[in-house]
Amino acid sequence: MQPPVPSPVAANSGEKGLKGIIAGGITGGLEILITYPTEFVKTQLQLDEKGELKKFNGIADCVTKTVKNKGFFGLYRGLSVLLLGSIPKSAARFGAFEFYSTKMRGDGGELTMTKRFFSGMLAGMTEAVVAVTPMETIKVRFISDQRSAKPKYKGLFHGIGQIFKSEGIGGIYKGLPATVVKQGSNQAIRFFVLFSLKDLYTGKDRTKSVPKVLVGIFGAIAGAASVFGNNPIDVVKTRMQSLDAAKYKNSVDCALKIIRHEGPMAFYKGTVPRLGRVCLDVAITFMIYDSIMDLFNLVWK
Repeated sequence: MQPPVPSPVAANSGEKGLKGIIAGGITGGLEILITYPTEFVKTQLQLDEKGELKKFNGIADCVTKTVKNKGFFGLYRGLSVLLLGSIPKSAARFGAFEFYSTKMRGDGGELTMTKRFFSGMLAGMTEAVVAVTPMETIKVRFISDQRSAKPKYKGLFHGIGQIFKSEGIGGIYKGLPATVVKQGSNQAIRFFVLFSLKDLYTGKDRTKSVPKVLVGIFGAIAGAASVFGNNPIDVVKTRMQSLDAAKYKNSVDCALKIIRHEGPMAFYKGTVPRLGRVCLDVAITFMIYDSIMDLFNLVWK
């Protein structure tokens, strides 16, 4: 009896997924080294509250005070967490997108707009569970710890050890529902917008390439669309992962308390620094990823 022959679609989706994982991992490491300071400032402003607890009066004030009190590399506090986490995060995102999008393609290799949206959403949900939630929780804890008068985390591994000791594995999965929703909507919007713009440029001609500069511009537009689309979710996620998360029962309770005590505009705290970071981040990410995949497609047949 002959062993079953894998279907071409299954084989192709697995190969594309593997290419996406490797290319995504390389992309993630390079991207975070470039963009981390904007992520740091965004998180600080989102953690800032009104009244006596308010510490910063905007982006410039946050940067100035951080550099003055902690030095230039204070803007890189928590980088090690994101650097270690960005590689598996990006690998999971692009690997999942290549896998799901290949599975969803029709007989002619076409990927409809709806399927493109859902491929991105599934990729975002995958990265949320695999890497983003634990990475983001640890990052927010580190940045939040720096805001206290007496920081208790001495370093990356000491901080992670303290979280595990006091809260167990669940301690690094705070805000999982909000993160899954955030990442799912993030990537659904980004992949949908990016590939729609690429299709618009090429006229859906798969043999026509898009210049890398244009890929970067399309990526920046896709990033901006995702920021305006889900910043409220990002604020709730950040609050749920902070050291003060115990004062909220869950993500819904957090959202209700924010709107009750701080007003609806509080959901757009950190929008400007996040916009700057995300547009740069997505532009760089897609340019690097596109270049690596072009190379892979030449040497990896």
